Amino acid sequence: MRRSVEQLAFVQLQRTADRLQQAVAEFLKPYELSPTQFNALRILRGAGAEGLPSGEIGTRLINKDPDITRLLDRLEKRGLVKRGRGVEDRRQVVARLTPAGQRLLAKLDEPIQAHHRETLGHLKAGELKELIRLLQAAGESFSG
Repeated sequence: MRRSVEQLAFVQLQRTADRLQQAVAEFLKPYELSPTQFNALRILRGAGAEGLPSGEIGTRLINKDPDITRLLDRLEKRGLVKRGRGVEDRRQVVARLTPAGQRLLAKLDEPIQAHHRETLGHLKAGELKELIRLLQAAGESFSG
């Protein structure tokens, strides 16, 4: 059976995503962070002092983690995240980035940018913009 162009594109996209994921996992290893933990910390930094409920963090993660509680447990154990009850809804558990979490992310900001440049720097700016446009177009069938 002959493969369709859609199938070839899909397989290539999966291979590339897997290689990029492996590269970032290797990069984060010395910091004892997984890509999902790093993503959760960045989400919390973006949320600011108000923090976010656990479920909201889960919906914003790039790679979905079925056990957000355990993910946050590991980050809290390291002192990077603090959890507490919501102000408006006391039943809600809200996670916030700690000063230690802020410092770790600040320490990683430039190195992760350098890693991205190293990983994708062989592409020209116009090619990267086109890649972003194409990936967004491909993902449109999943939104809504």
